[in-house]
Amino acid sequence: MSKKYEIVVIGSGPAGYVAAIKAAQLGFTTACVERWVDDSGGVKLGGTCLNVGCIPSKALLDSSHKFAMAGHEFSQHGIQVTKPKIDVAAMMARKNAIVNQLTGGIGGLFKHNGVTAIIGNARVLSHHRVEVTAPDGEVTVVEADHVIIAAGSTPIAIPPAPVDGQVIVDSTGALEFDQVPKRLGVIGAGVIGLELGSVWGRLGSEVVVLEAMDAFLPMMDLTIAKESEKLFRKQGLDIRMGARVTGTVVKRNKVEVTFLTAEGEQTEIFDKLIVAVGRRPVSEELLSSDSGVTLDERGFIYVDEFCQTEAPNVYAVGDVVRGPMLAHKGSEEGVMVVERIAGKPVQVNYDCIPSVIYTHPEIAAVGKTEQELKAEGANYKVGTFPFAASGRALATSDSDGLVKMIACADTDRVLGCHIVGPSAADLVQQVVIAMEFGSSTEDLALTVFAHPTVSEAVHEAALAVDGHAIHIANRKKR
Repeated sequence: MSKKYEIVVIGSGPAGYVAAIKAAQLGFTTACVERWVDDSGGVKLGGTCLNVGCIPSKALLDSSHKFAMAGHEFSQHGIQVTKPKIDVAAMMARKNAIVNQLTGGIGGLFKHNGVTAIIGNARVLSHHRVEVTAPDGEVTVVEADHVIIAAGSTPIAIPPAPVDGQVIVDSTGALEFDQVPKRLGVIGAGVIGLELGSVWGRLGSEVVVLEAMDAFLPMMDLTIAKESEKLFRKQGLDIRMGARVTGTVVKRNKVEVTFLTAEGEQTEIFDKLIVAVGRRPVSEELLSSDSGVTLDERGFIYVDEFCQTEAPNVYAVGDVVRGPMLAHKGSEEGVMVVERIAGKPVQVNYDCIPSVIYTHPEIAAVGKTEQELKAEGANYKVGTFPFAASGRALATSDSDGLVKMIACADTDRVLGCHIVGPSAADLVQQVVIAMEFGSSTEDLALTVFAHPTVSEAVHEAALAVDGHAIHIANRKKR
C-alpha cells in the first residue's frame, strides 16, 4: 500500500527543506525525500549547500582569513605574534562540527513541524506520484496532491580534467584537503574557483587560476570586476585569463596541466587541481517518460514564472530551474510555491535577488549592471564611493574596494548596487530592501546612517549619484 501526502518535496537542500517546513507550517501533510545517507545510515539533510557547499566553504574562508590576518596584519595593530602555523585537521574538524550542527538542526525542525523524511532516490511518475528507491533497493510509490522538485545541482565535469578525488578534485574534494598544497591549480575563475582558491592561497598555496574566458567576472558590473581582479592579483592569486585547459596527466601524486593561451600551448605542474567550471542541474533519472515534466536543452526543468512545470500539480524550484544557482533564490521559490498551493497570490521578485562572492574583500550585487543598462539604452546615473574614504573601514584596516550605486536618471529609482569591499554581503542587503520598496537614491540619502560604520559608504554612494557626497570630492556634472 502506497503512502499519501498532500505535498512531497524531492531534495532537502535550501530550496527543499524550506519548502517542506513552510508546507508543514501551513498545515499540509508533508514528506521530503533525500538520497544522501550519513555514516549511521540515517538521512543526511541540507543538500549541497549545508554539507559540501555554502556553509563549509564559508567556515574555511573564515579560518583562512584569520590565519592571513595573524600572519600579515596583526603587527600594524601593535600585536606581535610568532609566525602562525595552520593545523589543517583542526580547521577541518571545526568546519565539520558547524556542518553537523546545522544539518542536525534541520532534522530537529522537521520533527518539530511534522515533516516526514524519506531516504532514497526519487523519480517523478505520472499523476504527481513519486517513486522512491531506498538504499537497500526496495521501491515504494508515494502519492501526493502536489510535488515540489528541489533536486539541486552537481559540479560540471570536463573531459580534459577527469576528477579522481585525489589529485584532481571538484569543489567537494577541495573542502577536504588534509594538508596545504604547495602549488594549487584552479580551473575556473568564477564564484567557486575564487572562493576555494582564496582559502588555500591564504594558507600558503601558490595558486594559479586558469579561466577560459577573456573577461573576468563577466556577470558582475565592469567597475567592480576590474577592481576585484586588481585586488585578487595583489593578494597573490595568479589569474590567467583566456587559458583553456586541453589536458591533464597525473604522475607521482602531481598533475601536469596543458592549456592554450594567446601565446600558444603551455603546461603547469600542480600538487592539486580543483575543477570549478560551474554546476549543472540534477535532472538525470529524475523523471519518468510519462511524468509530463519537460527539460530544456541544458537539462533544466521548464517552469513558468511561478515555478509550475508543464505537469499539473508538479513544481520545480532552486538549481534545477532557470535563474541564478543561489540558495536564497531557491528558498524563496520554495516558499512561493507552497503559499500559492495554499491559495496566496505571492510571487518572487527576481529583480531584487542579491548575489555574493565570499572572498575577502567580499563582492556583492543586486539589480542591473551599468553595461546592462547601457545595452538597453536606459537613461541612468551613477554614484561611487571608495572605502578608502570610510573612517570605519580605515580604522579596521579594511579599506579596499568601493560601492557603486545606479539609479534611473528620470525617476531617481534605484536600479542596482554593486560592491567590492568589507561586509559587502551585508551592505548590499540594505539596498535590496530599498529596491523592494521602490526607493530612490534620495530616500537613501535622507536616511540616517550610524557613524562610524562601513554602511555609510552606501549612504555616500547614494549621495554621489547626484554629486552630493560629503566625504569625497564630487565630480562636476556635465
